[in-house]
Amino acid sequence: MEQVYTFGGDARHDEPRARDKTIVGGKGANLAEMASIGLPVPPGFTITTEECIRYLAEGANFSDQLRADVAAALGHIERTVGKRFGDAADPLLVSVRSGARVSMPGMMDTVLNLGLNDDTVQGLAAVSGDDRFAWDSYRRFIQMYSDVVLGIDHHLFEDALEIAKEDNGFYADVDLAAEHWQALVGEYKAIVARELGRPFPQDVTEQLWGAIAAVFDSWDSDRAKVYRRLNDIPGDWGTAVNVQAMVFGNMGETSATGVAFTRDPATGERAYYGEWLVNAQGEDVVAGIRTPQYLTRGARERAGAKPLSMEEAMPQAYAELARVFDLLELHYKDMQDIEFTVERGKLFMLQTRSGKRTAKAALKMAVDMVDEGLIDEATAIRRVDPMALDQLLHPTLDPKAPRDVLGKGLPASPGAASGAIVLDADTAERLAARGDAVILVRVETSPEDIHGMHAARGILTARGGMTSHAAVVARGMGRPCVSGASGLSIDMAARTLKIGNRALKEGDVITLDGATGDIMAGEVPTIEPELVGDFAVLMGWADRHRRMKVRTNAETPADCRMARQFGAEGIGLCRTEHMFFDAKRISAVRQMILAEDEAGRRAALTKLLPEQRADFREIFEVMAGLPVTIRLLDPPLHEFLPHGEAEFAELSEAIGVGVDTLKRRAEELHEFNPMLGHRGCRLGITFPEIYEMQARAIFEAACEVAQASGEAVVPEVMIPLVATRKELQILKALVDRVAAQVFAEQGRTLDYLVGTMIELPRAALMAGEIAEEATFFSFGTNDLTQTTLGVSRDDAARFLNPYVEQGIYPRDPFVSLDIEGVGQLVTLAAERGRATRPEIKLGICGEHGGDPASIAFCEATGLDYVSASPYRVPIARLAAAQAALA
Repeated sequence: MEQVYTFGGDARHDEPRARDKTIVGGKGANLAEMASIGLPVPPGFTITTEECIRYLAEGANFSDQLRADVAAALGHIERTVGKRFGDAADPLLVSVRSGARVSMPGMMDTVLNLGLNDDTVQGLAAVSGDDRFAWDSYRRFIQMYSDVVLGIDHHLFEDALEIAKEDNGFYADVDLAAEHWQALVGEYKAIVARELGRPFPQDVTEQLWGAIAAVFDSWDSDRAKVYRRLNDIPGDWGTAVNVQAMVFGNMGETSATGVAFTRDPATGERAYYGEWLVNAQGEDVVAGIRTPQYLTRGARERAGAKPLSMEEAMPQAYAELARVFDLLELHYKDMQDIEFTVERGKLFMLQTRSGKRTAKAALKMAVDMVDEGLIDEATAIRRVDPMALDQLLHPTLDPKAPRDVLGKGLPASPGAASGAIVLDADTAERLAARGDAVILVRVETSPEDIHGMHAARGILTARGGMTSHAAVVARGMGRPCVSGASGLSIDMAARTLKIGNRALKEGDVITLDGATGDIMAGEVPTIEPELVGDFAVLMGWADRHRRMKVRTNAETPADCRMARQFGAEGIGLCRTEHMFFDAKRISAVRQMILAEDEAGRRAALTKLLPEQRADFREIFEVMAGLPVTIRLLDPPLHEFLPHGEAEFAELSEAIGVGVDTLKRRAEELHEFNPMLGHRGCRLGITFPEIYEMQARAIFEAACEVAQASGEAVVPEVMIPLVATRKELQILKALVDRVAAQVFAEQGRTLDYLVGTMIELPRAALMAGEIAEEATFFSFGTNDLTQTTLGVSRDDAARFLNPYVEQGIYPRDPFVSLDIEGVGQLVTLAAERGRATRPEIKLGICGEHGGDPASIAFCEATGLDYVSASPYRVPIARLAAAQAALA
């Protein structure tokens, strides 16, 4: 198989591998695609992702065959543009960029102007007729190459530039003339020699292979690993390398560079959206080094900005760009994120890809494109990331609340967040890990900040535009972001900052509104989201296309109401032990647990019965005839035992039992491993009166609600932690006996189900026998994962990250189901359960019920429903539809 593919000029674009994103990456595939439809793409070539994986696996070595193929591909570029690489008189310069199969904004490295040295810079100056342009390009190349390839801190070069501007009385980079850039090149080369112990490389072939190696190496950089972990991108995908002839946006006032979207990525509005800079290169826009200008006249006028838009300053190039926008969106049938350069009035396309967007924009675009006839409902459903819906399901700032506005920046990523100011990514991660809400405040973000950006509730930067690193990454993460806050200054040494004339320090609380760009002092109240409009339309389509039902895990009326608002079709898990932790009930529960005999336990249970009955009555009323699965008590007993002298004394006074007696009884109940101890059905077997009380409360409440509402109420009683058929047989008989007693007392009967939670490997293996007693299985994948892997979920966080990073598990198995291991047990139990009882109802109620990858597995396994926490119900609805369509 070929490992190098050319594009542009006379290159063949009909080779399937040349446009396969898994082979040449998204950037390479789209460059080839754009060239094939006649768009102005500078010629180049792509080295495949397969070669990246081979290079990393084989000790960072390049084969002789690859070197020969690259030389041939370089010849293709030379023939197309009529220049030679390394020619001192008229040099070909190239860019070297990465390109994974999925977009990873800011994660991979780029080198521009490669091929410049002390000789070729003279030729570039002569051919262009612009000494300033040539020396500006050379200093950019030295800084970028030194950072990306040679590993020299880029701040050393930036500091030298700032000193040069200060010494000459200049404010902006564009103020420097040719002689200033030439002097700076000398300083930059001296920095390299000092830091590296050898001169900056002058051999252009050495430069090229150094850049190719750096791109491959960047796939395994720390920041790339973090991004892959956050976005579930496998480590064995690799990145391609794209080498492309340079075109120059920094050749004077008729040249420019820009980044644009065919629709607004923040709101989804069908309007061109983007930024550009005159006399600049692409990195100037995305890195936030200069504040960019608006692309369209309308955007400029709405913002009240003075610099002319591209539409006004370069009308011909803008008109051509608008034509390309429409052509690309029609071709790809999706919103495109485009990079372009104008070189002396001529437009060139450097990249197109499906653009990152907020959840709100994703919904609007999906619905609008169906209305426009661009895509169908199924495509719209597939296009929205289910996890992105989380951005829409949480509160936003209350518009009526008072706001102490400190300053304003660009509204780079919508949403709102309050938190304590932190000034570096490591601090943000550390404080967030202990539960603090933090706002990451930076001059500008870089890929090294990825872990802090993920940990923060919101991001604020002093520099950068709407397409800067901070803006793009924040939108992808669903974090509110305000960028380019020009009134913001940061003193890292003092850990303080100023916004306008207001002084703040690290730890002070601020609020960001990513929809307006406002920066506010203190915490601003929020309001609940409105789930109407595009959200309701898309969820309606999802409900029409999915097969599995979606229930919720909830045990409070408030959570039940919230889940119903989000579209839950019942309760898949009501954890009754969660109902006993409030101060009003805990004494009775402790009295029950610490009782010396059955009489003592029954006395305590008598106090709890009316409380439990009221709980279930309210839940049945809220769910209004929808199925409700109630798990009987399943607590590790230590969670309820008193701790400390004060709690023992309080309980002693409440129940009239001496402290010493209570302590002795608590010591008798002590367990070395409570999660594998006296819990679940083992409580019901040893203390059947506990389950008798709960069953009575369930059936009495169901009868009351059925009587009052006239609607069918069908409780589903779930016996937890079953390992044998006999356990379930004994406890099912207990539930049936209590149901018969209640029905006789109430003078009415109700349908009900008795089933079990499959959360032990033995239960999965014996599912055929257990199904003789159970009318439903609910897979408790939290405990099933713990007991299958032999890993405590509470302790796993301490060591699981290295397991994921090293590929032992593709993802955290407590977040996304271990399909190869735990999934086998689920599949086996489902098959054996159905073999015994074909009509058995099968569902999943662990946290995996809200994870899209796990939901896809549930669909493939043929489960009847998934159950998720209330805020994840819409995520599960959309993921279930996508799984059904797949």
